[in-house]
Amino acid sequence: MDAHLVEPEPSPARGAAGPPLPGSHGLPGSPGAKRGGTSGNALGEYLRARRELVTPQQAGIPDAGRRRVPGLRREEVALLAGISADYYLRLERGRDRNPSAQVLDSVARVLRLDDEHVAHLRTLVAEPIRPRGRRPRAEVPPAGALKLLDSLVQPAFIESRYFDVLASNGPARALDPRLDVGGNQLRDLFLDPSEQALYPEWQNVTECFVANLRQAVGNDVDDPRFVELTGELMLASPRFRQLWARHEVRGQRGTPIRLDHPQVGELVLNRERLEIGGAEGLMLVVYHPDRGSGDADKLALLASAELPTRQPHPAVS
Repeated sequence: MDAHLVEPEPSPARGAAGPPLPGSHGLPGSPGAKRGGTSGNALGEYLRARRELVTPQQAGIPDAGRRRVPGLRREEVALLAGISADYYLRLERGRDRNPSAQVLDSVARVLRLDDEHVAHLRTLVAEPIRPRGRRPRAEVPPAGALKLLDSLVQPAFIESRYFDVLASNGPARALDPRLDVGGNQLRDLFLDPSEQALYPEWQNVTECFVANLRQAVGNDVDDPRFVELTGELMLASPRFRQLWARHEVRGQRGTPIRLDHPQVGELVLNRERLEIGGAEGLMLVVYHPDRGSGDADKLALLASAELPTRQPHPAVS
């Protein structure tokens, strides 16, 4: 098995969840929207999206009949958080981007944010200093990680924080030919019908990937790779637009994942994501079956019929 490498130019519990948000917060064509689905007011977008997912009943507010807006009103959030309605309005409209930790904790409590969502909220407060005309950064897996990848008999690959495939081994490409160097899992998941057919639980898988992307990017929404990728998906995929508008934040954890493979049928594999030391944002992803299971036999069959090595893709631009 050989690990292919490319040097691309970049690419617990949940909080309150709900149906797709009405409106067009950050969607292409909405007022103030930038390519990539952000308006330059990330904190306000996040507060508004999460506010619209909390019902009055969840917040302990008596039902007063039909409401014109989904979720909580701004003044209700302010009242429950113990701050003035005018100050909360300034937060949502981006006029105050440096609230105190006490204010953030109070608002997070009202919006029913879990630890991951609170951590994401805090990244939106302090605006990072970014040089103008940022250039994409090359993401290169360390040599040691590539040697480890080469030695694994399980399907494995190295991905960036934007789910670009930077390196993969033969078993990974036998499991899914799209796990090839230069590919992007998000683009395939939302735009390639063959990839969608591989996941019987496609709806849940897309939720997980988008929530992880939101966590990974944090407030770094000017990253050229992020702008390129999300701009393409916002225009081409209604499902991506729907999920991005929710502002869900969730890290990916080791979990079983069900696949419907065109050659061996259904199988369940454990998916692990391991951080690569000294390579910020890069993860080693490994699929492995339960020992002695029928899934292990199916995976071995795929590996024995491994397709010939394919040439690396050109670098992601």
